[in-house]
Amino acid sequence: MSASVPNDSPAQHTPGTAGESAPASLSIALAGSGGSGVMTAGTMLLDAAARAGLYGLMVRTSGPQIRGGEAAALLRLGRHPIETLDDGFDLLLAFDWQNVNRFADEIPLRPSGLIVGDSNEGEPPEVFTGGGARFVGIPLKKTAKEIAGSWVNMVALGLAGTLAGIPALALEEALRASWKRSEAGLQANLSALQAGIALAGTVAHEAGAHAPTPLSEATGSPAAGSPAAASSPSGAAPSRWLISGNEAAGYGAICGGIRFVAAYPITPATEMLEWMAPALAKVGGTLLQAEDELASVNMIIGASYGGVPSLTATAGPGLALMTEGIGLAVSAEVPIVVVDVMRGGPSTGIPAKSEQSDLSFAVSGLHGDAPRLVLAPTSIADCMATTQWAVALAEATQTAAIVLSDQFMGQSRAIIDRPADPGFRASRLVAEGGETPYRRYLDTPSGISPMAVPGTPGIAYTADGLEHNERGIPSSQVRDHQQQLDKRERKLARHDYGDWWADCEGDGDLAVVTFGSTTCAVREALTRVRARGVAARLLALRLLAPAQPQRMAAALAGVKRILVVEQNHGAQLYRYLRSVYELPDARSLHRPGPLPLRPGELADAILAWSDAAHRPENRQEEIA
Repeated sequence: MSASVPNDSPAQHTPGTAGESAPASLSIALAGSGGSGVMTAGTMLLDAAARAGLYGLMVRTSGPQIRGGEAAALLRLGRHPIETLDDGFDLLLAFDWQNVNRFADEIPLRPSGLIVGDSNEGEPPEVFTGGGARFVGIPLKKTAKEIAGSWVNMVALGLAGTLAGIPALALEEALRASWKRSEAGLQANLSALQAGIALAGTVAHEAGAHAPTPLSEATGSPAAGSPAAASSPSGAAPSRWLISGNEAAGYGAICGGIRFVAAYPITPATEMLEWMAPALAKVGGTLLQAEDELASVNMIIGASYGGVPSLTATAGPGLALMTEGIGLAVSAEVPIVVVDVMRGGPSTGIPAKSEQSDLSFAVSGLHGDAPRLVLAPTSIADCMATTQWAVALAEATQTAAIVLSDQFMGQSRAIIDRPADPGFRASRLVAEGGETPYRRYLDTPSGISPMAVPGTPGIAYTADGLEHNERGIPSSQVRDHQQQLDKRERKLARHDYGDWWADCEGDGDLAVVTFGSTTCAVREALTRVRARGVAARLLALRLLAPAQPQRMAAALAGVKRILVVEQNHGAQLYRYLRSVYELPDARSLHRPGPLPLRPGELADAILAWSDAAHRPENRQEEIA
């Protein structure tokens, strides 16, 4: 049976309760009203960290209105690869207090933490100071106004970067690299940067023991040049990239063979399209902005029918609109890739917050029996490989592939080691003529039939949404329907997905099963519990559909207890797994966005479930 692991609310959870073995890192939150330059400062700070040889992650968060209102850049920097946020923040630097209290749950401050704000803006909201963090006020806006043409966020950049231990040269290089305006403006903001650097000493003195411990000199190879020119075809590649999940997915799609994209802008997928537009042009491809999501999916079906590997990117509301088109691709056996950058729902939901709540729709949402591929990258870096794999799978199996990214990965930026090319490339079985009459949907042992390119003499065929016989002629005959249903199911069931179906790590009789962006927090949590002597394994699913019963059984061999971790309200992964796999004793740990799951709380839950093995009275509870 199953049980639900109790989960403390973020306000009650003490950051780092199971975090003694967390890697050395520093967590910084920059916050302020919309238009104050919070995201610009955060992006430059991450760039400067890369130039200094550090690893890092920056997560974007804003209010429900997407533009305007409040905004925050949440950063974690360190000397080791970083994939997820930590349990608490060491520094909150607020440009102003306008609605910043709305981020209280997302910015849990450590008791030893420091709050820095404008001394002319008053005291910070009590929700930030109640846990013991100390406040130091400085004249942020006044300092910027004294330097004509400068911006307050550049003062903040110098201040935060210096408190983090990032060299002034790296901060200056980051500012210069991103500057696109006048030389006079650049000089003014370089002066503002220096003013912020000078203020850091005053803040550290006043903060005393609450001042952040600067990251010591980094080891390893710094990222070369400006942020992540991942598509650059020339020169020696940098050993590290500074890249977002949306950019990584776009890069993987192009490497996989995508040459046509049609899409309609939607948060949080738009940046993927913006990045791909010029990148596709460099390899002879095309991106077209369609009038809506229905047009987008139909355009890529048409392009793929014409022989060009094609993709669209969207979010939950757009995926819902594409349902009929995806079903058409399944029925007509036309390969397409749909990247769904998930966000809070239902309906318009919370556009700028992350949530893994489209899973049930992706695996079960099409009408009729419509087998399709559903994949999920396990990190920002893995967005590249998984999207590349999705292209290859869709082309090889002649069906629709849905890639479930999410806002956390898509819009976050990370300093990562340059990922290796997994080598997946688009390759479809193409008909060459000679068969009379041509049978496009021939019932082969593999379920894969040769697909003709329109215009090839003698092998024209009909492709539409009606059920059909082997020649593509519409049919309502029982035999034809049964044959084609079996064929479409068989081609996915018999395909060899290899070891890429999941990341299987560690050993022990307790397993944590997860998918998507929660993988990163789970992986760090498992590192912490293993340091306490608890043996546990990770199973991060990259291929969600079709189910892989034999591989799942092998991965869980010897496992007695499972904890299924996900970020949604309805335990969608848990319920899906129970419907398609035989699982041992399992519990579900789930909660909706916008709060990310943090390593400390996950480590506590894993330890609790490990202890529960010795308490039989807790083993038969139903999931809440």
